[in-house]
Amino acid sequence: QVQLRESGGGLVQAGGSLGLSCVDSGRTFKPYVGWFRQAPGKEREFVAAISASDGTWYGDSAKGRFTIARDNAKNTVYLQMNRLRPEDTGVYYCTAHMGSGSVTNIGLYDYWGQGTQVTVSS
Repeated sequence: QVQLRESGGGLVQAGGSLGLSCVDSGRTFKPYVGWFRQAPGKEREFVAAISASDGTWYGDSAKGRFTIARDNAKNTVYLQMNRLRPEDTGVYYCTAHMGSGSVTNIGLYDYWGQGTQVTVSS
């Protein structure tokens, strides 16, 4: 059963903005929630993550342009993406894990959404 569901993807011109949302419908609170993305023919790449206490981490490509936030009352995590570039194009996945360890380690994540497509045109 898919517990994480993303929304907000779409087509945007370079320099524009998009906001993604991830709603957790599961019963268990997930302390670490992250976003990964995957471009065609490439490996899944870490974008950002947030902890239960609002600690945040960003991949190099996201720093200074993307902001991750969470609303625990709504079981929702957000990813605001500004100054988008064509190389930001890909499927964006919301993911979560329950334990400790590096948030950039994809192998730690137990829960995955089905992804939402983001396309940035030049």
